Amino acid sequence: MDMKEIREKIDALDDTIKNAFEERMTLCANMAAYKKKNNLPIFYPARERDIIARLTKDMDAGMATYTKVLYNTLFEVSRSYQTKRIYDGGKLSAMIGEAEANTAHDLPTTCTVACQGTEGANSQLAAEKLFSIPSIMFMGSFEGVFNAVAKGFCRYGILPISNNLHGSVTEVYDLMKKHKFYIVKSIKLRVDHVLVAKKGADLKNIKEIFSHPQAIGQCSAFLSSLGKDVKVTECTNTAVAAKLVADSGRDDIAAICNPSCAALYGLAELKSGIADSDNNYTRFICISKNLEIYPGANKTSIMFTLPHSPGSLFSIIAKFAALGVNFSKIESRPIPGRDFEYMFYLDFDASLHADGLLETLDLFDAEYDGSFLGCYSEI
Repeated sequence: MDMKEIREKIDALDDTIKNAFEERMTLCANMAAYKKKNNLPIFYPARERDIIARLTKDMDAGMATYTKVLYNTLFEVSRSYQTKRIYDGGKLSAMIGEAEANTAHDLPTTCTVACQGTEGANSQLAAEKLFSIPSIMFMGSFEGVFNAVAKGFCRYGILPISNNLHGSVTEVYDLMKKHKFYIVKSIKLRVDHVLVAKKGADLKNIKEIFSHPQAIGQCSAFLSSLGKDVKVTECTNTAVAAKLVADSGRDDIAAICNPSCAALYGLAELKSGIADSDNNYTRFICISKNLEIYPGANKTSIMFTLPHSPGSLFSIIAKFAALGVNFSKIESRPIPGRDFEYMFYLDFDASLHADGLLETLDLFDAEYDGSFLGCYSEI
């Protein structure tokens, strides 16, 4: 057969598959009604395993694998369709609805905001872009920011969550799960790194450089170029590093920080543009103890743990993929003390009112050891 003949046969088969799919989904709707009437669960894993075993019994191993993938996808679509047919609303969707009804049109103009570090920190710059007149409360650690919000000292906290060059700030994700806080806004801030020291200092005489681990990672090529004789020491914050140099009285140490810190602490720039890339952005989140969902929210974040078993990750991703949402981030990391179990972070671009999303989030909330981190817009 030539290509035209092959395509004609494929088209004919696609028509047959489409008609069979519509008939199958109609039967799924009937099944959903029966399950609702008799208070039965949507998910029957044994039934799905039996179907795949029956269909692949006489297939070779390669075709059996493709068939299993096809039917696992079909089962996810079918369960999603059944869930939507019998959906009466769950605990999570009720909480989301209440938050939308009680959230103002935008963040308040003035309020107290907690940031980690000291004057000149990048978190402070992010806060000043999110709020017109913020009152900044500086904390010594990320945990301190969460505690300030938890104890009611401030309504919001600003924290770095990821950098496009050096990856995620995993400690912040861990604290989000620990404290069960929510993201209400996010902002992508272009970060410039410079090397600063006491006025009169010379780069060739620098013996030690201080900065935050993320900034150190983002400037790794520059630091490598200095050789092994220059010690690199981690600090809790880039602005803290700049202040440490300013207060030290030494001219043989330097700090990596943003340019504004040089003027703020009376330091001189020894070298500018030291990041590995000019396209260096850090994403900051604004956290709140209470769920707030502002108009225009179009990014949703969730966190969940999964058992170390075949298909477990596919199962949860397929639930959202079936809705056609775009995943902007998926990341995993081991859970300390729990062998072969992982924490997953998932961001997707979608309004909560996208077709079927609330139902799927309710299903996610009921079935998985997970956390809804919020729906918000990003600046």
